[in-house]
Amino acid sequence: MDADVIVVGAGLAGLVAAHELTRRGRRVALVDQENAANLGGQAFWSFGGLFLVDSPEQRRLGIKDSFALAWNDWQGSARFDRLADEDSWAVRWARAYVEFAAGEKRSWLQGHGIELLPTVGWAERGDLRADGHGNSVPRFHVAWGTGTGVVEPFVRYARQAARDGLLTFHHRHRVDELVVENGTARGVRGTVLAPDDSPRGVASTRDRAGDFQLTAQAVVLTTGGIGADHDIVRRYWPERLGTPPAEMVTGVPAYVDGRMLDISAEAGVRLVNRDRMWHYTEGLQNWDPIWPGHGIRILPGPSSLWLDALGRRLPDPCLPGYDTLSTLKYLRTTEDIAGYDHSWFILTRKIVEKEFALSGSEQNPDITARDRKAVLRDRLLGKGAPGPVQAFLDHGADFVTAGNLEQLVDRMNALTGKPLLEAAEVRRQIEARDLQIANPYSKDAQVQGIRNARRYVGDRLGRVAAPHRLLDPAAGPLIAVRLHVLTRKTLGGIQTDLDSRALGTDGTPIEGLYAAGEVAGFGGGGVHGYNALEGTFLGGCLFSGRAAGRHAARHTG
Repeated sequence: MDADVIVVGAGLAGLVAAHELTRRGRRVALVDQENAANLGGQAFWSFGGLFLVDSPEQRRLGIKDSFALAWNDWQGSARFDRLADEDSWAVRWARAYVEFAAGEKRSWLQGHGIELLPTVGWAERGDLRADGHGNSVPRFHVAWGTGTGVVEPFVRYARQAARDGLLTFHHRHRVDELVVENGTARGVRGTVLAPDDSPRGVASTRDRAGDFQLTAQAVVLTTGGIGADHDIVRRYWPERLGTPPAEMVTGVPAYVDGRMLDISAEAGVRLVNRDRMWHYTEGLQNWDPIWPGHGIRILPGPSSLWLDALGRRLPDPCLPGYDTLSTLKYLRTTEDIAGYDHSWFILTRKIVEKEFALSGSEQNPDITARDRKAVLRDRLLGKGAPGPVQAFLDHGADFVTAGNLEQLVDRMNALTGKPLLEAAEVRRQIEARDLQIANPYSKDAQVQGIRNARRYVGDRLGRVAAPHRLLDPAAGPLIAVRLHVLTRKTLGGIQTDLDSRALGTDGTPIEGLYAAGEVAGFGGGGVHGYNALEGTFLGGCLFSGRAAGRHAARHTG
């Protein structure tokens, strides 16, 4: 045997599994198609959001949360409807994960040196129903260091294990075949790729330099999803979400190619829920791209006015920060706008300065650098937009600014090259919205949501602008942002039991084979069901990678 366990994929789930194995004395071969600069994979680039329930951070901010409330939210969001088959393990993973988030998760993170910001974000505020999709309370805890801070301890463990002789890195090794003999995983075969010293995230060459084969007592698959391959995204795009866009921006590096899913299926592994996926509707073209088609997601506050490509206000619950997939479904299934691949935010300078945040470690240098003074200065006490947001205002291809509404609409039409918007109709909708601002009461659901958000101290201080008229000159100038669909997550994948053992087509575990992270739908082949509550992707990698490593350690060596 070349190792006790082969871990395929050096992202977060793979690093966590490798740590659980090496700390128990198991010899690990860590295989990845990218170079050493890419340790940590996609998680390195993330904002570092973590879903926690009834945490000290929540309690200090007056948030009353509980396992019961969180589990109700999860079930209302997931809408598991394949319980006898594809969701049979997913629902068990979901409950186990919410129990983890309400229990051991925070202390486990602290044990690895992962600290959290004192504020808690309110992501995916939901579909406006108590038993429907969404977070009833703020639960989005951001790690100091963003995604880099979550990844860092596990990278450190891997490098130390390599120095101790327990882990061998196999960079630039692309797995092309999973070796399963007599119902047992025996190893992997693949291609040695030519050396490539490209920086982290930059697309690397696929030139062949040779072949390889590795054998072990067990194999752990942690190879991620399909988000970088738009053809695969379109192939599995579900009918319930209408037609896929002709043009999308890409929220993940090029190596998130989904290859291992089909390779696993060829070896007899069961794939489930492949029609479930998670893409954002608030994507921007990155003015300073790292990977091909690089897109950045706006993490919106609740105040921007959201218009479709023809200039009509989106209906509830298609509000900024509320219900991602309902918004995607509306934009892709409404007949007269489905042919367009964009929508619009209209907002003021006052809103952009207070409410715009950008997802990604590189878009949040203050948090990534763990610079508490900079966070306080730039996000709470400072004036003007944060530096990365200002850079998009200055250089982003999707931003236009104007001193009055008619000029703004002219520039919006110029940006798309078609006169799709009528200034008079846009003005009518904005003036109707602005009339709702005059009182502390409103029949407008978005205005109600703004006022509700500002009752929460975390939003009032650092996330939600004071209610004001969009046409108030003192809040201007006016800004319009063209929004694209941004590819991100695969919600289905390899079906696994609660020990992360991969199941075969007959529903029984394949001896010695495990799967964790996005390739396994973050656990069970689809722990999220149809919808994510956010902060659950990194956490799903941590939880499922931990389970895979622990169980594989007990059954090897």
